[in-house]
Amino acid sequence: MPVPLAYSWRNLRTRRLTTVLTAGGMALVVFVFTATLMLAEGLRQTLVATGSPGNAIVLRKGSETEVQSGIERSAAAAMTTRPEIAVGGDGRVLAAREAVVLMGLTKKSTGKTSNVVVRGMDAASLALRPQVRVVSGRLPRFGTPEIMVGNVVAKGFEGAGLGQSLRFGKRDWPIVGIFDAGSTGFSSEIWGDADQLMPAFGRNAYSIVLAGLREPGLFEAYKAAIEADPRLQAEAWRETRYYEKQSDMMRKFLTVLGVALTAIFSLGAMIGAMITMYSAVATRVPEIGTLRAIGFTRGSILLAFLLESMFLGLLGGLAGVGLAAGLSFVSFSTTNFQTFSELSFKFSLTAWIVGLSLGFSLVMGVIGGFLPAVRAARMNIVAALREA
Repeated sequence: MPVPLAYSWRNLRTRRLTTVLTAGGMALVVFVFTATLMLAEGLRQTLVATGSPGNAIVLRKGSETEVQSGIERSAAAAMTTRPEIAVGGDGRVLAAREAVVLMGLTKKSTGKTSNVVVRGMDAASLALRPQVRVVSGRLPRFGTPEIMVGNVVAKGFEGAGLGQSLRFGKRDWPIVGIFDAGSTGFSSEIWGDADQLMPAFGRNAYSIVLAGLREPGLFEAYKAAIEADPRLQAEAWRETRYYEKQSDMMRKFLTVLGVALTAIFSLGAMIGAMITMYSAVATRVPEIGTLRAIGFTRGSILLAFLLESMFLGLLGGLAGVGLAAGLSFVSFSTTNFQTFSELSFKFSLTAWIVGLSLGFSLVMGVIGGFLPAVRAARMNIVAALREA
């Protein structure tokens, strides 16, 4: 017959100090593991939210990012006249030709230079990105060197506040507005008139064409038409998939780093759990003998001690996840390895991360408690009772 669960739980409560210390070690490991997954997931969600499933983004064939892409004006004009593109209330097609470049700005926190995305926008750019809204000042006027900056840029970089000016391309660019794009990558950008910005950076070609489709289901037809035209030398992506792809390299790096650190730290936590459980077995030899004498099998003793170790792991897991949950309110700024530009995003705790972290803590408990549980189960009844 199985040993009651209350037996294992009561033994942990009796040894409060060792329970707290061992579970605390596991909690730190689970915290590192959970925080790394939250960071990678936050990056993915930020970039996916940047795109819209109803938009198609067109880049030069072979380009990995907007910064690398270049589309001639004649090709861009052909891409914006397809019948799959929606028409706005003003009768104009919902398609934007945009130029994307990088510019170095000084960070307030470190005093070092970091790359920021400068996006030259078209008349339809804002209509295609409804998540972008001006929260202070006004929109830049087309045909002028006025610009607006994302709220992340305004807060984090020197000289990027409302009413100030940035100097590049041998001229001053007054900041007339600050915009908020929610939890998307656009909040880390600077926007202005594409036809004004392109000459300032010595560019004659657009970077991308963004097309708002009449229906999301028309994407394949639009993609096929663009990529089949040999004059265009371009490829089309769903905007959501394109931005998700931008997070791949960084997410893989964060995940590998987190798993490596967790593997190292978890060894110490499991050894700690093993020492704790060996100590528990050593101090409870008469108790184990009594349990065997009244009819509990070796398997029941093994399971009881394994459950005790799993309780330890679960306690550590819950504490670690609880600590990591506090990071959900923290923003993190880093360089996106795909575009080499500054990107701000938040830690994101999801149900699958919670489940994976708690599962990992239980595995640590099983591994740490297995050998001590085997030792307890194999103990000779007579020898154990004689010690009592």
